[in-house]
Amino acid sequence: MEHFKTIAFTHKTTELKDIGRLHIEDDSLEFRLSYLKSELALDELLYVSTCNRVEFLMVSEQELDEAFRKKFFAAFNPEWSTADIEWATNHSRTFEGEKALQHLYYVSSSIDSLVVGEREIITQVRESYEKCQKLGLTGDRLRLLVRSAIETAKLIYTQTQIAQNPVSVVSLAYRKMREVEIDHAPHIVMIGAGQTNQTMALYLKKAPFAKVTIFNRTLEKAQELAKTLKGTALSLSELNGFNEPFDILISCTGASQPIINNRIYRQLIGNDLSQKVIVDLAIPSDFEQEVIRKNNMHYIGIEDLKDEARKNLEQRQKELEVCKRLIADKIGEFEQLLRERKVELSMREIPQIVKEIRERAVNQVFCKELGELDPKSREVLEKMMEYMEKKYISVPMKMAKEIMLKG
Repeated sequence: MEHFKTIAFTHKTTELKDIGRLHIEDDSLEFRLSYLKSELALDELLYVSTCNRVEFLMVSEQELDEAFRKKFFAAFNPEWSTADIEWATNHSRTFEGEKALQHLYYVSSSIDSLVVGEREIITQVRESYEKCQKLGLTGDRLRLLVRSAIETAKLIYTQTQIAQNPVSVVSLAYRKMREVEIDHAPHIVMIGAGQTNQTMALYLKKAPFAKVTIFNRTLEKAQELAKTLKGTALSLSELNGFNEPFDILISCTGASQPIINNRIYRQLIGNDLSQKVIVDLAIPSDFEQEVIRKNNMHYIGIEDLKDEARKNLEQRQKELEVCKRLIADKIGEFEQLLRERKVELSMREIPQIVKEIRERAVNQVFCKELGELDPKSREVLEKMMEYMEKKYISVPMKMAKEIMLKG
């Protein structure tokens, strides 16, 4: 258990705009994480990136001291300067052993989230694991841990009040957007068709709007989202030539750099200098700071939702202790599961050894004697050997588990 380690960047210790520096785009995920795992000689690695956190969960015998972290971040991004590596080393939180387990359970159950009680995190953790598992980055121990953490999160959502009247980052952003008064049915532009904007679309269905235009790198995904809102889908490459009047712009892409600079934004608004509502839910931000600073807009970003998130936390404070006690119990169960699995793995060669002994007895040692038996006797003997083979496998493993658990 002491080999579970976590390096984390969260909204509690790092400005949200800076967490984007740890984001990896999907098309470079395999290369960068495989290199990181190899360079640090990690047994297993899981990478989780959301709008308010980036987590590296690993299995390794190495200590997460300053020297390790500097080497870790140098491998994470070989283009980083010494100052970048120092920044990451100083802003990361580390967890080892049981603390690392507890942290993942807290994250998966949303009690460590910016918005406590939001359900999206369980999907994000599961999808992050599935990506890393397909890339060959994870193994048996992280498989068991993530499965246990997700099952515990589901239990918390159903058996406690932590998710009563559920809220999320998207719902908070939608509330703030609706607080801005617009005296007509707005034209809404959406950039990105991922999970965040798909969730936002569910809220937009409840509100009156005149038109929705959706841009996305993959046109097919934009078309799918546009169909749910009866809107128009365009490729992201067409954004530069778009000049229709709009009132609200909602953006959330997975880009590692801002996609809207001042030139593009000025081209989008043309001669229309009226105030626009900008909802930017991307980490890192989809907008350059110059755009926000120099234009007439009501800007809603992740940082602006912190006050709303704090109020939400106060409402759910009583349930947190219930959740933490439940998690403590589940961590105890997981530790027992881990010990049992350790026994199973250490004894996994026993079935093959027993089968080899049986084959040698049948085909070599007692080959002549068996050949002299009549079919009925041979059949009885085969059944007896099969029975004994199963017992020779199951009984020692059961005894070993009991000894390990008592120890």
